Amino acid sequence: MAAAVVFPGQGSQFVGMGRDFYDKFDRARAFFDRADACLGYSLSKIMFEGPEEELRLTQNTQPALLTMSAAVWDTISDKVSPAFFAGHSLGEYSAVYAAGGLSFEDAVKAVHNRGKFMQSAVPVGVGAMAAVLGMADADVVKACEEFSSEGAVVEPANFNCAGQIVVAGHASVFPEFSELLKSRGAKRVVMLPVSAPFHCSLMRPAKEKMAEYLENAAFSDLKTPVFNNIDAEKETSAAEVKDALIRQVAGAVRWTDAVKNMIAAGVDTFIEAGPGSVLTGLIKKIDRNVACINISSVDDLSKL
Repeated sequence: MAAAVVFPGQGSQFVGMGRDFYDKFDRARAFFDRADACLGYSLSKIMFEGPEEELRLTQNTQPALLTMSAAVWDTISDKVSPAFFAGHSLGEYSAVYAAGGLSFEDAVKAVHNRGKFMQSAVPVGVGAMAAVLGMADADVVKACEEFSSEGAVVEPANFNCAGQIVVAGHASVFPEFSELLKSRGAKRVVMLPVSAPFHCSLMRPAKEKMAEYLENAAFSDLKTPVFNNIDAEKETSAAEVKDALIRQVAGAVRWTDAVKNMIAAGVDTFIEAGPGSVLTGLIKKIDRNVACINISSVDDLSKL
């Protein structure tokens, strides 16, 4: 059997993230310093000290998560030989970096710009996202298809695990759409504290800008396969990696399928490298028979 290393996406960040790795390991510290240098401002100060509103800005959140994930992966890479990598949304960039597909500097700059492109695609307040709990995937998809119209978009954005789908679209339609979902069996519809409707068709302007930006990025073929978000399939070629990263900006994250496909490929242990334990929780809900380890702090290293 085999292990997969997975990397978290937005929502896992917290003020103080990575500070213990920075203080304890010289090699880890170098990642934070390199991120500061290539972005031209002190991302590490925002990560370690906040304020939280600054860390929550998408163009800061995305490189912050990637930087900590890279530092954690570097710290454990001599103890783990994964068969696959994967990441949730933004975490796919961390996975591609870990697999040798992008340099650290190129990955940090790419996600910083990805954050800016996604935020500028839809004015603040126009878009929204909500978690739909306790409803079958197919029923949520059907409700979105029947409800959506031009100017009233609502689409599946994240298939996180059975009974937990995130939808995204125009904020103005969410009160009515939430009532529709509840009438069809949803236990709860929880609005998420996000500044844009990620992973839906409203992100097409960001997808176009990301395609243009990544045209000049130096991708390499992967040393270890990555299971992507958009197809939930493994990829190894530089061309496949770039294409998947572009398509996922405005497409749904198929996390449930990606995890199931990794398990079908022989994975029995998942190691979450980065802040928090969101993916560990989701993976346990997808298949309780696999082992899950999250490495979010220096103290967690003893789990390995």
